[in-house]
Amino acid sequence: MKHIIFDFDGTLADSTAVFASVWNTIAKKHKFKEVQLEDIDALKKLSIAERSKLFNFPLHKLPTILPQFYRLYQQSLQDVHLFHGMKEVIQELDKKGYTIAIISSNSKDNILAFLQTNGIDHVSEVLCSSRIFGKDKVIKKYLKQANLKTSDVLYVGDEQRDIVACKKAGIPIIWVGWGYDAIEIVQSAEPDYKVFTPAEILTIIEGL
Repeated sequence: MKHIIFDFDGTLADSTAVFASVWNTIAKKHKFKEVQLEDIDALKKLSIAERSKLFNFPLHKLPTILPQFYRLYQQSLQDVHLFHGMKEVIQELDKKGYTIAIISSNSKDNILAFLQTNGIDHVSEVLCSSRIFGKDKVIKKYLKQANLKTSDVLYVGDEQRDIVACKKAGIPIIWVGWGYDAIEIVQSAEPDYKVFTPAEILTIIEGL
């Protein structure tokens, strides 16, 4: 194992409040249902399709909405916070010689600005997918350009779609329990590893 790839929102970055605020701005404009912060925990137990139905949001509109979403997200970047303990995980992995990358459906500009603000300079590459279900293609691109075998790489992410993407790409995944999908949603997708604290990520990687 040489390369560790992290998801961004829900794995490294606690962006729940910003996501809710940005969504509500878009919802008002397009007449979708708004989200309340107190509903977030219940939403984590719903699939993307179920959330889409609940908020009266047709998934086919995602390509149109996502660029607007991440532009508004950028304006509230100061309110996005690093999950406690994740900076230390990245620093420790870098110290041990792992190459660290980020693959996300957020925008590259947002992620680079966030890393700079939080003093994280150990990330060698940031790759972004313009489609929320296109991460497997980006993972395969990363493997190809770095001339890596699937056994050289491990992904750390928080959503069912991350697990599905990793299975399509043939790489193992650590699912983290503090992100956007609850264990009830991801269990059936069978992540290779499950953790509930950042320190457990290091324990698993060191044991591989």
